[in-house]
Amino acid sequence: MELEGIVGKRVIVTAAARGIGRVVAERFAQAGALVHVCDVDAAAVDAFIDSHPGVGGSVADVTTQSHVDRLFGEALDWMHGLDVLVTMAGIAGPASPVETMDVKEWRRTLDVNLTGTFLCVRRAAPALKAAGGGSIVTMSSNAGTMGLPFRAPYVASKWGIIGLTKTLAMELGPSGIRVNAVCPGDVEGERIDRVIHAEAENRGLTAEEVVAERVVAVSLRTMVSPHDVAALILFICSDAGAKISGQALLVDGNAERA
Repeated sequence: MELEGIVGKRVIVTAAARGIGRVVAERFAQAGALVHVCDVDAAAVDAFIDSHPGVGGSVADVTTQSHVDRLFGEALDWMHGLDVLVTMAGIAGPASPVETMDVKEWRRTLDVNLTGTFLCVRRAAPALKAAGGGSIVTMSSNAGTMGLPFRAPYVASKWGIIGLTKTLAMELGPSGIRVNAVCPGDVEGERIDRVIHAEAENRGLTAEEVVAERVVAVSLRTMVSPHDVAALILFICSDAGAKISGQALLVDGNAERA
């Protein structure tokens, strides 16, 4: 189904040179949007741009304000404005009991996931207001709606993103800017593979046993694909999602427990 209201939209997608962010950026470009991506990996950004003519890119670490300022300066100069921001940048963080949690890893996880999102939406808001409105999509998780043992910094950051999202929806709504958080479950890919192996080590299980536990806890008995996440993001940024704001939207096959 072709979604109306995507063609010609000016879109920034962070952490888009690989993983879920890459699929999201590709889907926007395929739908006719003008897309600017960023990533901390310069080689990955260059490779993405080379394989996707017409897409712009910047190298940026979203935890560093000067990098975010440069990203938005380059993107806005190139696209002459902004209609959509998708904040995909995030890390899984450590998987360990709270009493042995490394404080540096705690801070790093919140810095990337929560503060990085804040720095990006802070720069996006004036541009979206100048455009007469638009859409911000933040990346939370179904872990942002429930607890998850051994993942304290990740869960805390994802709950924080939902709170930030709901606040921004109230703050920016009068300017015609809708703000929503997307909350995936386990998304197939390298990141969840690393998390599963860490959990298996912590609990004395095999990775296969951890996967089986996770899948049986989902009503649809399946993990989520990056394309499932991208489809939801495009929908809420399209005309079909014009009245959706302030929501934490789960795409997780209905996870029944953490």
